[in-house]
Amino acid sequence: MVKPLTLTKLETLLNLRFEEGFLSLRDLPQPSLFKDMDRATERIVSAIQNREKITIIGDYDVDGVTSTTLMKLFFDEIEYPVEWIIPNRFRDGYGLSANIIPRIVGTDLALTVDNGISAVYAAQLCKEEGIDLIITDHHLLAPEIPEAYAIINQKQESCTFPYEDVCGAQIAWYLIASLKNALDIKIDMMAYMELVSIAIIADMMPLKHINRAMVLSGINALNRSKRPAIRAFLEQSQKETITSEDIGFFLAPLLNSAGRMEDASFAVDFLTSTNIYDARVRLERLIEFNTLRKATEHDITQKAMSQVKDDDEVSIVVGESWHEGVVGIVAARVARACEKPCIILTQSEEGLLKGSGRSFGACDLFAIVDSARVHLEKFGGHQAAIGLSLKEENLETFRAEVQRYFVEDSSLKEETDPEIVGDLHFAAISFELTSLMKKYEPYGQGNTTPKFISTNVEILQADTMGKEGEHLRFSFAQDGIVMQGVKFKTDESFEAGQKADITYTVNENHFRGKVTLQLMVDKIIL
Repeated sequence: MVKPLTLTKLETLLNLRFEEGFLSLRDLPQPSLFKDMDRATERIVSAIQNREKITIIGDYDVDGVTSTTLMKLFFDEIEYPVEWIIPNRFRDGYGLSANIIPRIVGTDLALTVDNGISAVYAAQLCKEEGIDLIITDHHLLAPEIPEAYAIINQKQESCTFPYEDVCGAQIAWYLIASLKNALDIKIDMMAYMELVSIAIIADMMPLKHINRAMVLSGINALNRSKRPAIRAFLEQSQKETITSEDIGFFLAPLLNSAGRMEDASFAVDFLTSTNIYDARVRLERLIEFNTLRKATEHDITQKAMSQVKDDDEVSIVVGESWHEGVVGIVAARVARACEKPCIILTQSEEGLLKGSGRSFGACDLFAIVDSARVHLEKFGGHQAAIGLSLKEENLETFRAEVQRYFVEDSSLKEETDPEIVGDLHFAAISFELTSLMKKYEPYGQGNTTPKFISTNVEILQADTMGKEGEHLRFSFAQDGIVMQGVKFKTDESFEAGQKADITYTVNENHFRGKVTLQLMVDKIIL
């Protein structure tokens, strides 16, 4: 039973999310608290002093693209030539792999960003080629750790960095800070922070502790940025400022689309544009990728939904020749629609089933799949998102073990929506409410926008809107108080006069100089 909610109770609940209070950049831990940070820094400084060949190896998601961009910009700033590679999702696979090694032969020092912690075989090949390897990664550790000159990953047991949930770009930023100190040079770390904030949001890091401080500072820096890529994005989106929502819903998908549909290097090229003209052209290319991504994703989502089995606790869906670049997004869509974890697989060119999984609610999908790791060829990720591949003959055994583990572990079940903070009466919906909520921004993973439930609400009006009628516009009434609401991307239909319980978030709708309150409807339960 959800308890009635007052503004005082809501403020208390939101405060509980921030055990340390609101941190600022003054509270950032020192770089040396990362295990191997000092060792990695000394090796990179030595490579610079001895004019050794350095190669950066990134990843094709936003965090990997941003991490690669950060390191490239740093070396550009100190005028030291480096090479950089982001593996192609379709030709090379993920991160530092055996496929990459022939391209980095002759490198003296290889530096991974946002990947490498599971690259045991590739690390051995680096050693055989006489390449010193520094791994910077934030993902969960596999049972076997690669052999490397240095490994910077906050999830190592012997690491004293106090925050476990940071992304690859944050570690890259810390490495740059450490190198700045070691080289005794003056560079503007806030110019790098603006890119870090994009990665924190895109990689769904919990927006608490130092993550919140870095995102707030980064967004402030973005809104003062002279970076051509950021100016082009604002120009194209007709916005004067960038918010965390703009990053999560618009900028991050654009950056992601390059790696999903063709090659992530296009996103790095965009972010590192040196003039507005190049930035505009490169942004148009990303928009084309994203348009194609949306169409492909929609098609595969429809096909995947038709295969979901109601009896499965974890949806595992296999498609033929589905686009590898969008299966992660499809898994997220299906998980949300079916309210259960979802794994989407498709046949790869190597003859394996390859795909991605997304969790739902507080369910730990990594732990579930880890229980069946023995049946997998490759596996990695974190609680909310995973990547995996397996042989087709192992599929049914894998499916059965995943279902069994979920059923046996009652802690994985989520009885109610954990994002609902309370039962809110329409009488309590006011600008005072939205003003209170603004104090706890930015919202995102780990600090979700407060979601409310209102019961025994009458639907006064439900009209379709959008080019294809894919959205609904509502008028609701509760005890004589009328509220307007919208529900995006739904094929549901409702009639005036129906009574329902509704779950929603509240936002301020700015239109033609007028500000009104609006319910962003999540569910309507008749």
